[in-house]
Amino acid sequence: MLRSMYAGVSGMKGFQTKLDVIGNNISNVNTIGYKKNTINFQDLLSQNMSGGGANPMQVGLGSSTASINVNHNPGSSMTTGVGTDLAMMGSGFFVVQNPDDVGTNNGQYLTRAGNFTVTNEGNLVDPQGYNVMGFQYADQLDGAGNVVNDANGNPVRVQTNITSPINIPAGTYDSFSINRAGEVIGKEADGTETILFGLAISNPQNPTGLNKFGGSLYEMTGMASPDGINLQSVTAANTSVASGMLEMSNVDLTEEFTEMIIAQRGFQANSRTITTSDEILQEVVNLKR
Repeated sequence: MLRSMYAGVSGMKGFQTKLDVIGNNISNVNTIGYKKNTINFQDLLSQNMSGGGANPMQVGLGSSTASINVNHNPGSSMTTGVGTDLAMMGSGFFVVQNPDDVGTNNGQYLTRAGNFTVTNEGNLVDPQGYNVMGFQYADQLDGAGNVVNDANGNPVRVQTNITSPINIPAGTYDSFSINRAGEVIGKEADGTETILFGLAISNPQNPTGLNKFGGSLYEMTGMASPDGINLQSVTAANTSVASGMLEMSNVDLTEEFTEMIIAQRGFQANSRTITTSDEILQEVVNLKR
């Protein structure tokens, strides 16, 4: 009877954790770039009642939480019309860097939330003020070191291996845009366009191994990628970027409410197990009377 009480307690703890996970998912149903959590359970050790017979006689001792994983399926896209709002149309993460912290991973974090803005210094930043990382572009040179021009006489721009925070020099360009290849293009008053940067993204081998840092940011871990944050261009990652759109949360309220009902009933059933065990114990105590 005491085993049933302890099993009921472990079940109640497990379903309480499940409710915590569900509550956090629901609270982030409208959070840009949020990825929902899922929880899985496993049984505890079983106690052997007898070693004889063809089959073992065992009684389980309850359940415990096996894992809490992050579901990285893409969320729905919302059109905003803002040029600095970006949505990743495929796998991968934007890379941002905390300018005040260059410790672990050089202060770099991953995010699917592309609600970026441009500061008065021309830096492309996220809501926390972290700089968006990108590859610098430079004029293509021939073997003699001369600038290569296209058919219209404009210098041909090529991506370098140099990464730095994306900056659109203030006063140099009237406007800028970001195309599907993740290229940041500055436009001058006379209509001349210049490719300035290419967005740097990271595509870890095991996204579920990333550590949620808060602020829709993820911290790289050895479980996600043993090589750390590897930066690559949007084209090299075989994906694309949509400007003027945002990826919303992948939380489905229908699924969450269904799981909430299951968790509630499971909690109630385990509490009933404890109540029933207590009533039986009370009957045993009353046998002496």
